[in-house]
Amino acid sequence: MDAATMTTPAVLILLGPPGAGKGTQARMLEEKFGLVQLSTGDLLRAAVAAGTPAGKQAKAVMEAGDLVSDEIVIAILRDRLAEPDCAKGVILDGFPRTTVQAEALDTLLSESGQRINAAISLEVEDGEMVTRISGRYTCGGCGEGYHDTFKQPAEAGKCDKCGGTEMKRRADDNAETVASRLEAYHAQTAPLIAYYDGHGVLQRIDAMGEIDEIAQGLATIVKGAMA
Repeated sequence: MDAATMTTPAVLILLGPPGAGKGTQARMLEEKFGLVQLSTGDLLRAAVAAGTPAGKQAKAVMEAGDLVSDEIVIAILRDRLAEPDCAKGVILDGFPRTTVQAEALDTLLSESGQRINAAISLEVEDGEMVTRISGRYTCGGCGEGYHDTFKQPAEAGKCDKCGGTEMKRRADDNAETVASRLEAYHAQTAPLIAYYDGHGVLQRIDAMGEIDEIAQGLATIVKGAMA
């Protein structure tokens, strides 16, 4: 069965540390399979902007400087999954982050006869990721991305795309911060890896190769998961 004849929308989860390419790969999967990428941040902002009941709850919590509860996030996700553009399925990015959230998600999906089709872990090498992330910078004018090692502009300090000379680096894109973020990711995600492995839906893919190679591998996994 292909994506076009799915009777139940597919639900895929992308797991991977910052810089692993989840956003890039999710966009490619959206285009190829007609799926919708859902990130927690985007969901919250959209619900708040739309003024939904759950969005109003989230807004009040955020304005108070508190973290939005799992219950509110699940309520917002429930509303979003019911929208027409999610008919073929969704890619969840950034949720769940804990096994408690994973269990709540399973309960939510069971309400509509859905399930997690695949939880895909983008596997990376920490040392290489530190080099990859800490060396990146962008043109302040057009946003074109560059890297100290992998992609330098043809003329030092001048953007190839727009000719701008103002280059920017994110304050947290330094080796120490990146290493700390990777350590935190592994600590938080290890239980999720075990959870989805135990449920028989975990898939792993080497995310250190070329973008197109990774995309091909992901497409194979997703096609199988949606069958």
